[in-house]
Amino acid sequence: MRSPSAASRGIADDGTDAEDARPADGRAGASAGGFLARATLITAVLSVAGALLGLGRDQALAHFFGAGAATDAFLVAWTVPEMASTLLVEDGMAFLLVPAFSAALARRAAGSVSPDPVRALVAASLPRLSLAFAAVAAVLVAGAPLLVGVLAPGLSHPGLAVACTRLTATCVLSFGLAGYCSAALRAHRSYLVPATIYVAYNAAIIATMVLLGQRWGVRSAALGVAFGGCLQAAVQAPFLWRRLAERPDGPAAGPRGDGAQPLTPAPALVLAVLLFALCRQSQVLIERHFASLLPAGAMSHLNYAQKIGQLPMSLALMLFVVTFPVLARAIAEGDMRRARDRIERDLVMVSGIVLLGAAVISACAPQIVHLLFQRGAFTVQDTAATAGVLRVYTLGLLGHTLVGALVRSYFSAGRTTWYPTGVMAVGMVATAVISACTVGRWGACGIAAANAAGITLTAVLLLRGLGSRSVAVRVRRVAAELAVPVGAAAAAAAAGLVCARPFSSPSAGLAAGCLGVLAVYLPLLWAFDVAGARSLAPAALPTVRRLLTRKQGHGR
Repeated sequence: MRSPSAASRGIADDGTDAEDARPADGRAGASAGGFLARATLITAVLSVAGALLGLGRDQALAHFFGAGAATDAFLVAWTVPEMASTLLVEDGMAFLLVPAFSAALARRAAGSVSPDPVRALVAASLPRLSLAFAAVAAVLVAGAPLLVGVLAPGLSHPGLAVACTRLTATCVLSFGLAGYCSAALRAHRSYLVPATIYVAYNAAIIATMVLLGQRWGVRSAALGVAFGGCLQAAVQAPFLWRRLAERPDGPAAGPRGDGAQPLTPAPALVLAVLLFALCRQSQVLIERHFASLLPAGAMSHLNYAQKIGQLPMSLALMLFVVTFPVLARAIAEGDMRRARDRIERDLVMVSGIVLLGAAVISACAPQIVHLLFQRGAFTVQDTAATAGVLRVYTLGLLGHTLVGALVRSYFSAGRTTWYPTGVMAVGMVATAVISACTVGRWGACGIAAANAAGITLTAVLLLRGLGSRSVAVRVRRVAAELAVPVGAAAAAAAAGLVCARPFSSPSAGLAAGCLGVLAVYLPLLWAFDVAGARSLAPAALPTVRRLLTRKQGHGR
């Protein structure tokens, strides 16, 4: 049996970098920092694989069904899994359960193992949540006609949208169980299996479209969503069961009499998290509502552009997927300095990553859309329309990324706070008002601009409120550090556009544009030492040498 210190403090002793380690245990701190780097790498690689399969899913949808009335109908039904993913897998469930499981693990490490806090948390929360998920899924299946009428009043094929919605509504139950498993496993420092769920999900959708697309039409994509959701839960359940079946580390203690509060999230916290996630996802609802009033295909152009724009954001936020349990554990143990340093460093790092992607997309949007989607039923006109929307979307990529990163800081302590929900509501109202003012003149591009403006406003308000309402982050210092990569990205995008323009071949133009962006962006980050850029390469060399040595040893 592992010792309590090795098992329960392996990541909490450090959780970030070697410099954050406690002085008494520098070797343990370096080891934990190495673990965090490996976990981030594994999560990023598998997430990229899932994102690539997501692109393959969208390519299959474009190839088989193009961008027209049928895909618009499916995208209305797609709103349900999009909402469920945000509420139950990515944001809501993680914000509620990662801090709860982190606190349970901290109590277990302190000797409170009879009854085991982790198993007690599962017994108190999982049955109730499962019943709630099943009830909501049943309501959505029964109320699909009303839901479609509210979401897209101007849709040309509402019956098809209703049929697809009844299939996708089942994902509320499957996504809920998958999100529960993911939060519990990540709190246990298990990142590999949760990172595979979108690989399984998108593979199921693609396979269903290939096998049943000719017979079922776009309904096959909705059926694939239902199958994929079940796979998300199925691949994780055995691993969570194995974790829960493990005997707690440390000696058994008597019944807990420390007067600690219950580990299950308070009802007010649950409501605050769910309302925030609903307000955040409402931007998609606003887009679909206004796009349904435009000519057929506009909703599809918005969707394809959004999927491309989300790739750099998803990759950047992988860092927070790994460090959120670390942050929650640090706060649970009262180490606020380590929590502050973790938040500040991560905000600048994720911003630097997503801005590089935004610069590439801004410079090479037509080439990217052409290479990814222009085949089958997806025409040259669809490429031009999607590329125009995509360039507008990139204006809000930093805002989307910062909102996803900042809100974790507000909810990492497991305490109720209404500020994120309030500012997200402000951003939602701004998106709706600007959409109403711009959709008539600029169409889908006006909707994309409203999205960018609303989410950027939300990000600014969240950053301003962080220092006084959550961990005491030095807001002015973070804002000043973010200004450098923003300026570098703007210069790099202009350079990439100049480099890509002379080439008629989309692949050659994309390659030239990427080289132009990198040639400007990376030297600027290096010159200003953004997020310690100058020290990243020297620090990575020992890790690379160790990995190469291990591989050579295994080869022999």
